[in-house]
Amino acid sequence: MISAEASFPLGFILTSLLLVFLGCHGERTNVGLVYENTEPDLEKIFHLAISKANEENEDLELHGVSVSIEPGNSFETSKKLCKMLRQNLVAVFGPTSNLAARHAMSICDAKELPFLDTRWDFGAQLPTINLHPHPATLGVALRDMVVALGWESFTIIYESGEYLATVRELLQMYGTAGPTVTVRRYELDLNGNYRNVLRRIRNADDFSFVVVGSMATLPEFFKQAQQVGLVTSDYRYIIGNLDWHTMDLEPYQHAGTNITGLRVVSPDSEQVQEVAKALYESEEPFQNVSCPLTNSMALVYDGVQLLAETYKHVNFRPVALSCNDDSAWDKGYTLVNYMKSLTLNGLTGPIRFDYEGLRTDFELEVIELGVSGMQKIGQWSSEDGFQENRPAPAHSLEPDMRSLVNKSFVVITAISEPYGMLKETSEKLEGNDQFEGFGIELIDELSKKLGFSYTWRLQEDNKYGGIDPKTGEWNGMLREIIDSRADMGITDLTMTSERESGVDFTIPFMSLGIGILFRKPMKEPPKLFSFMSPFSGEVWLWLGLAYMGVSISMFVLGRLSPAEWDNPYPCIEEPTELENQFSFANCLWFSIGALLQQGSELAPKAYSTRAVAASWWFFTLILVSSYTANLAAFLTVESLVTPINDADDLSKNKGGVNYGAKIGGATFNFFKESNYPTYQRMYEFMRDNPQYMTNTNQEGVDRVENSNYAFLMESTTIEYITERRCTLTQTGRTGTR
Repeated sequence: MISAEASFPLGFILTSLLLVFLGCHGERTNVGLVYENTEPDLEKIFHLAISKANEENEDLELHGVSVSIEPGNSFETSKKLCKMLRQNLVAVFGPTSNLAARHAMSICDAKELPFLDTRWDFGAQLPTINLHPHPATLGVALRDMVVALGWESFTIIYESGEYLATVRELLQMYGTAGPTVTVRRYELDLNGNYRNVLRRIRNADDFSFVVVGSMATLPEFFKQAQQVGLVTSDYRYIIGNLDWHTMDLEPYQHAGTNITGLRVVSPDSEQVQEVAKALYESEEPFQNVSCPLTNSMALVYDGVQLLAETYKHVNFRPVALSCNDDSAWDKGYTLVNYMKSLTLNGLTGPIRFDYEGLRTDFELEVIELGVSGMQKIGQWSSEDGFQENRPAPAHSLEPDMRSLVNKSFVVITAISEPYGMLKETSEKLEGNDQFEGFGIELIDELSKKLGFSYTWRLQEDNKYGGIDPKTGEWNGMLREIIDSRADMGITDLTMTSERESGVDFTIPFMSLGIGILFRKPMKEPPKLFSFMSPFSGEVWLWLGLAYMGVSISMFVLGRLSPAEWDNPYPCIEEPTELENQFSFANCLWFSIGALLQQGSELAPKAYSTRAVAASWWFFTLILVSSYTANLAAFLTVESLVTPINDADDLSKNKGGVNYGAKIGGATFNFFKESNYPTYQRMYEFMRDNPQYMTNTNQEGVDRVENSNYAFLMESTTIEYITERRCTLTQTGRTGTR
């Protein structure tokens, strides 16, 4: 048994130990993240970074609090951030969109809470730390690269005004007497593409481009640049976006275009590889040409490590904050200033800040896209500039067996406009001279570049080729190639897994989808009662009731009013009978005359009938004016009628439109193999109605022109046909191949 005197020291010791324990561990340190729901990987790497920081420091207990918002939604940002502030935060990582980030920054500024920014921005303000390299410094890096690569005249292609701080460094390179620097802004036009500005760039004499834009637009920009012919061996690019290596670059890998850019995240770094493996749960996270780890993800990871390093030296207790009062965290500015003084190495290299909280003294890798993928050719730093360190090319001791110089090939094609056609001429042509078309010209240009010769051969039955389901053997053009009767073939041939099992395809030079070829909408034939179109049926009904009501009122008032009774024989002073002009038929005639603005010979005499007549005349004045205006509008606007608008209408046989595709072609097989219910219905219709299938595309085009028929074919070919046949158009788009 312990006495009361002995229990007091023991209780004091236990209480002291408990206070020491609470002082060492305390409450967990909450860190906030506001991210757009289109970037879920930001949340994953945020929590991964917090787990890593807690593993490396046992005394640290960071806890991540994350909320997702709609992209650019400042109201949702404010609402969710204010709710998050009640959870004793020590810092907040902001979203990547400008509108939402600025809103979050202003809230943190008011609450003196550290705000870690990972986006492309021009400045920082207390209590903000911007982990992203400054745009103006990136402009200096681009300028140094242009000088090192020996570019003189070039074109700057930028997306929007926020990138002018980077572009400014390039514009100030030369004076008025120096080489020409052209500036173009690429932006979506009404048709949703950049092709208009890209065509203007192609028609100019420049072959060197500096492209500065966001990752929201760069993939589509390069896709369309390839489509208009700006991604070939004649052109060279420098990309001014640190995330460009995350694009799917495989389509441009073999184009021969020199594409150079900068990155702050190096996939060769052991730390980057370790984080990527943990994040994607894969031993080989960089399997493709592109790198999946974006700049923002790496900066969030580095920001968490910076915060963890700071809390090794300080231990400020956070407080709950509210957006509804003037409360602020008195330790926020002190924490930010301490973070500015730290230096550490992260996923994005050495991390240092100036007194404004901007990233300084960072290093960038200069990378180039080649046939083998991304290749580091040097590095850039603010101190040393661009230092080229291009690896020596690997020389093969064996001769190049793929050389086509002085070799001769048989090339097979099929008649299909505009890819392969017979020349229309009165002269008799033989051999290669009798063919023309896009595919013909493409082979001709390849032969000039690669030094081979060729002989054209025509596929007589116009079948492209596939496996016959009955015999299991190949047919068409592909059979000729498999049996070595032809070396290669070119036409509007779609790459499918079945065809790739029998022959080799080149890298696709054109992407397309399946479209619906149909006749253009026709003018709606005039209807018998089209004059009633300006008013709805209800208006006409009420107008008829008003007409009858006024006529009856005139009839009744005319009978009751003494002034409306006249002496038919003025010579007789006291006649036995009087006449009234407002018989029911005359009342109807009076009302309709006013409605049609023709008047009548009837003239009301009594005050009551005159009041009714005046009200009716005023009503008809307004009504007729409205009717005339609406009728003019209806007559000037043509009403076009089309029975189908998309594949769903076609599958329901709307308007009695029949449809089909080329027998055994890739378009037909697309519907056959699709699991989409609409496409399945279309396949079943074509299978059960073989009379609507065609042997050639031309046969389908002719059917569309001459009957109530829709033809399914490649969208690129449809564009060619609709440019030359004014009565046809493309309706809808069913799929992409």
